[in-house]
Amino acid sequence: MLLLLAALCLMPDTLKAQESKTWNPNLSGGKYRNPVINADYSDPDVCRVGEDYYMTASSFACFPGLQILHSTDLVNWKIIGAALTEDYPVMPRYRDTALDWHKQIQHGNYVWAPAIRHHNGWFYIYWGDPDQGLFMTKTQDPAGTWTEPVCVKEAKGLIDCCPLWDEDGKAYLSHGCAGSRAGVKSVLFVAPMSPDGEKVTGPSRIVYDGHEDQPTIEGTKFYKRNGYYYIMSPAGGVKYGWQVILRSKKPFGPYEEYVGMAQGKAKVNGPHQGAWVDTPSGEDWFLHFQDKHAYGRVVHLQPAKWVNDWLVIGEDKDGDGCGDPVSEWKKPALKSSGSFQPQEDDNFNTTELGLQWQFEGPYSHYWYFCDANKSRLRLYGVQQPEGYSNLADMQNTLMQKFPAENFTVTAKMKFIPNPGNKAKGEEAGFIIKGMDYAAIKLVSVADGCIMRFVRCIGAMKGKKEETLAEIPVKLIEQEKPYTQRYAVDDIPQPRLATPDIYVRAVVRSSGICNNIKSKAQFYYSFDGKKYVKFGEPYQVKEGKWIGAKVGFFNCRPTVSNDGAFLDIDWIKFEK
Repeated sequence: MLLLLAALCLMPDTLKAQESKTWNPNLSGGKYRNPVINADYSDPDVCRVGEDYYMTASSFACFPGLQILHSTDLVNWKIIGAALTEDYPVMPRYRDTALDWHKQIQHGNYVWAPAIRHHNGWFYIYWGDPDQGLFMTKTQDPAGTWTEPVCVKEAKGLIDCCPLWDEDGKAYLSHGCAGSRAGVKSVLFVAPMSPDGEKVTGPSRIVYDGHEDQPTIEGTKFYKRNGYYYIMSPAGGVKYGWQVILRSKKPFGPYEEYVGMAQGKAKVNGPHQGAWVDTPSGEDWFLHFQDKHAYGRVVHLQPAKWVNDWLVIGEDKDGDGCGDPVSEWKKPALKSSGSFQPQEDDNFNTTELGLQWQFEGPYSHYWYFCDANKSRLRLYGVQQPEGYSNLADMQNTLMQKFPAENFTVTAKMKFIPNPGNKAKGEEAGFIIKGMDYAAIKLVSVADGCIMRFVRCIGAMKGKKEETLAEIPVKLIEQEKPYTQRYAVDDIPQPRLATPDIYVRAVVRSSGICNNIKSKAQFYYSFDGKKYVKFGEPYQVKEGKWIGAKVGFFNCRPTVSNDGAFLDIDWIKFEK
C-alpha cells in the first residue's frame, strides 16, 4: 500500500486531481454538500483498504469501462484508472456470427452494476452483462492493469452481482436478474462460488422474492457483519425507489427485510443503490445515486448507523427507523487529500487520453493520436457502418460526462479534410449527445467546408438529423515551418484546413427532483474572444441508462486508406 501511495504522488497529468470550476461539494465549517460527485457514476460501489477508498460504477457501453476512482475522505474523488481498457469479452455463442455482435454499437448494454471488493491482497470487480452472464476482473494495483475478464457464470439475464468471502473459506455470489432478458424480475439469488472467485460452483438459488413488498428489487451488495449476512438492494425503480436491507443468519436465507432509506420529505428522488463503508475510527457511511435525468445518476454520501443490527441511512428525524437523504452534513472523520472532482479539463499534453474520456463502445487505438509534442488530440475519420443513419451509430465518438447541472464548456479545434474528391462528405465536430443529440458539424464539400448546427431527435431510434443553421468556412493552407529541426510540413500531407475554431456550449438546468431538465446553447468563434450564437437552444436528453455527454466525433461515408483529421487543442469547463 505504501508503494501504491508513492506511485499516486508521482502520477502523470492524466491521473492528477482537478479542482473543479463547475462543482465543489466542500463547505466551510467541516461540512460537505450532496452530491459529492455531480456527474454520472451510476450504481456506485466502494471498498475501503486501510485509509483509502476505491469506487467503480456502471459504464454500460462506454469504454474504457469500469472507471476507478480514489478518495481518502469520501467527499473528494479523482479517476485513477479503468479496469476494462482492451476489447470486451465475448462468449463463444456470439463469436464468428454474421452480426459480429461485439463490434456493433450496443447502447445501454455490456457493464451493469459492478461490485468492487478487496480480498487477500487483490482488488476484484464483478459485474453483470445482461446478454452474456456474470464477469470478474482483478488486480493488485487499482490504478494499474487489471486481468483479462473471466466469465463467472454464463447465462442471459443475470445482473448486479456481488461476491462475499466467508470466515470459513467458502465464497458466495449474490445477483439479480433483468426482466427484459430473463422474463422475470424482482427476485434475488445467491450462488456458491469457488474460493478463488473465478467460477460459480453450483446453481443460483432464489433467496428473496420482492414482488409483493419490494418490486423491482435488484442491485445486490453482499456483506457480513455481527453474525448476519446482509444483501443491500434498491427497490421501486431508478427514479422513484428506496434502499432495502435484507438480513439472515445463513447465506441462502431466509432473509428478513427492512427499508433503511427513502426519499421522505427530501428533494432527492429515488435515493438508493450503492455501498456501505466504514472508517478506521468506526463511523458508517453509505454512497448511493440520484437519477437526474439528462445529467445521469449522480453520487450522494449519507451518514449511516447500525440500530439493532439494521442499517439506518441518512437522517431519521421522525425516529421510524427509515432515514431521509441529507443535503448537507458534517464530513467524515477522515484525512482529506484536497478539494477536487473527477477530471474535466484537458490540454492533451500527454501521450495518453485523459481518464475522463470514453468511446461509445469497445474501441480501437487506430482512432486517435495523443500528440504530446504539439499538445493536441487528433481524431481520425472512421468509416460510417453499413446502414448508417446518424451519429448515434458511431462507436468512435469520444465523450465525457456532464460535470454539473450548470456549466459552460469551450474547446479549440481544427478540421483537416482529406485532399481532393475523397474529402466529400467527411464530417467532424463538437457534440452533446444522449438519446438525441446536437452538434457543431464541419462537413467537407466539393468547394470547401461548411459548418452546420445540427440536431437529431430520436437519434438512437434511427431518425435523421436536421440542419438548423450553416455557414461556409474557408479552407486555408497550413504553415510550413521548415527549420533545421523540422524537415516536413506541420501537416504531413499537402492538406488544407479550417482556421482554428472555438466551440462552446452553455448548459443550464431547470426544475427540481423528479422533473430536472437541461438546455444547451451552442456558440462558435474564430478568435476565441467574440462568440456567435449558433442555432437554437437544444433540449438535452439522457442516453440509454446514462447521462448526456459532451465530446467530439469524426467520420466519413466512403472507403479509403485515410480520412479527415479533427485536431483538438484543449477543452475546459467553467461555471
